Amino acid sequence: MGKSSTLNLGAGTFVLLGFAALAFLTTQTTVHGPHLGGTRSVYTITAKFDNIGDLKVGAPVSMAGVEVGRVAHIDLDPKQYKAVVTMLLDSKFNEIPSDSDASIFTQGLLGGKFIGLTAGGSDTFLKNNDQIAFTQSALVLENLIGQLVANFSNKGSDSAGSSGSSGSSGSSASGPAPATAPSPKREKTK
Repeated sequence: MGKSSTLNLGAGTFVLLGFAALAFLTTQTTVHGPHLGGTRSVYTITAKFDNIGDLKVGAPVSMAGVEVGRVAHIDLDPKQYKAVVTMLLDSKFNEIPSDSDASIFTQGLLGGKFIGLTAGGSDTFLKNNDQIAFTQSALVLENLIGQLVANFSNKGSDSAGSSGSSGSSGSSASGPAPATAPSPKREKTK
């Protein structure tokens, strides 16, 4: 076998391994349907989020890394324009404090979304049909990239505009603004 065919065989093997890894990752990030509710008893909890990203029905609900339930239903509150997520929690996890919070996280870098519960400190516990008051929405990757690009473009235009001006003293050009300038007051809105 020549040097060229050995190189082609190695490249082909590398590509096949890449496809195999991609297929494996695809199967690992797929959310399986809800498996709670068959023979186990469950209770229903809701939470409202500003943005759920690509959270799907059947996504896990976990607490401290332990799966305690699944997302059962997703709807939109037409008055508040928030996503209402209904979760089925296994009744063996019936001592979750009522002031706990719910956040939407991503499984790995490209994985699906899931809900993570963080325990509060209340002596009362969540019960059937309760609503979690404290929520944190999903971080949408596209929004983060847009903000990053906007920050870089603003920093580039700020440095280009300030590089042409020269200050009267060398020390004040690079230092922070004087602390004697009053900050504008904000008005409270109701």
